[in-house]
Amino acid sequence: MATDSVSAVKTGKRSPGIQQTKLFRIYNHYRVVISLMLVALLFVEPVNFDTRFRFLDYYQFGVMGYFALNGFLAFIMLAGFQPRQQHITISILLDILIMHGLLFASTGITSGLANLVIISVAAGNILTPSRMGTFYAALAAICSLGISGWAILTVDGNGDDIVRAGSFGILYFAAAFVLQNISRRMMRSEALATSRAKSIVELEQINQQIIQRMRTGILVLDRYGQVRLANAAAEELLFGIPTDLARHTTRSRTLPQALKSGLDAWLKHPEMRTKPFQPAPTSPLLQVSFTQLDQEPGEQILVFIEDMSKVTQQAQQMKLASLGRLTAGIAHEIRNPLGAISHAAQLMEESPHLDASDLQMLDIIQRHSRRVNGIIENVLSLSRRRPANADLVDVATWLEEYRADFLQTQEETNPPTNVVLSIEPHIPDARFDKSQIEQVLVNLCDNGLRYSQQHSGERTIELRAGATADGERTYVDVRDFGPGIAPEFSHSVFEPFYTTDKGGTGLGLYLARELCEANQAHLSLIEDEQPGCCFRITFAHPGRMI
Repeated sequence: MATDSVSAVKTGKRSPGIQQTKLFRIYNHYRVVISLMLVALLFVEPVNFDTRFRFLDYYQFGVMGYFALNGFLAFIMLAGFQPRQQHITISILLDILIMHGLLFASTGITSGLANLVIISVAAGNILTPSRMGTFYAALAAICSLGISGWAILTVDGNGDDIVRAGSFGILYFAAAFVLQNISRRMMRSEALATSRAKSIVELEQINQQIIQRMRTGILVLDRYGQVRLANAAAEELLFGIPTDLARHTTRSRTLPQALKSGLDAWLKHPEMRTKPFQPAPTSPLLQVSFTQLDQEPGEQILVFIEDMSKVTQQAQQMKLASLGRLTAGIAHEIRNPLGAISHAAQLMEESPHLDASDLQMLDIIQRHSRRVNGIIENVLSLSRRRPANADLVDVATWLEEYRADFLQTQEETNPPTNVVLSIEPHIPDARFDKSQIEQVLVNLCDNGLRYSQQHSGERTIELRAGATADGERTYVDVRDFGPGIAPEFSHSVFEPFYTTDKGGTGLGLYLARELCEANQAHLSLIEDEQPGCCFRITFAHPGRMI
């Protein structure tokens, strides 16, 4: 980058950098002050100054013109003019020529104006640290020697003027070489600093994207629980509102009470582990860990938020995967004797010599044979589950079609099946695999109808679709009118092989949640004061799915 900057300066084909423009503005202010002082000196009484000018009229004209030129440049730069490299080069050349013209019209090389030429050469080498800077020194040296030589030949000048002019030439070249070396070092340092600053900005952007896309929630808090920073995962896990602008929207958020209590307990006992909690009924079980960002007390605290349901599901998936492989290996060996048992029971039922107790025993054999076969089928379906093929779905239209298809499969039930459908207006679309989510709904609807009939004698459920609080995600509720689930068992209903139905396998709700997770949706049990159970499927934002 430093080489590119130097070469660009040599060619003079680009605008100077910001720092170079600032230096040129400062130099132009200096020229305005110097030219103003020279103009002011014209109005001083001649008796107070050496008035042995060679060409007084030309000197006065030159001073006035130099002041006018510098004032004009200062005005247009104040108006917003951005000088290019060629403008800076021409300005330095004019300074050197005008200063030597004033020397020529005044008292020659012995005038104090000769010292101003050194400043012009030095400024040129700072603003143009290249071969052009050496040219400035050479031009100034030639002009100084020319003025001194002309004075000796025409006006009986002193031979010391040549020596003085030579001394000034040495100063010009010395200033050029020293300042060019310093300027090149500064430019390389500035280019390196710019390159590193750009790399740091790029790394910060990459880190920001990584943090925002992490599935682990990350919060930065102060010791009073005020949210300073949060990534999208933390927003979704704690507040249910994922956002890409978390740093602008989280400062006014209030922490869930369970997390605030955990923070207070950790501040008193840093070695204590915080208990898992749920910030809302539809939220997954969360585990948080705290760490101090700064050693100073009262500074920022970093919080990691883990979705415990995912960890639990991974452990259960490993367990069921092993169970599925085992079941797939021995399914043939189990089904053959199971089929023989079931067939023998069917043959025994046809015997006319069985009493009521024998028939009851045969019914137990048949029922449990079907249950064992159902367990094998469910475990095999888990191990053979295909990946989700998600499509963007109009949830309102899809739910109406699902209700019509489901009712067709329930036409001959007694009592008749009733599915109440309620859809809020303007709900957003969702992205999921329709066949897998329909399988989830069939499971939830069948369970709901069964428990509603057992409790109230009517096969009635309610399907409701709406939008979450942020208006960006869709949910579908399946509510039955059964006896409900006791609060102490609400966290166990999604565990494999857990069931309250003696004829169930305990895998239906677990399989339903697994299918939802495969579609980046979340299946949860809603705890409210209404009768029955309400299961909610909350779909992911269609534009944020990974």
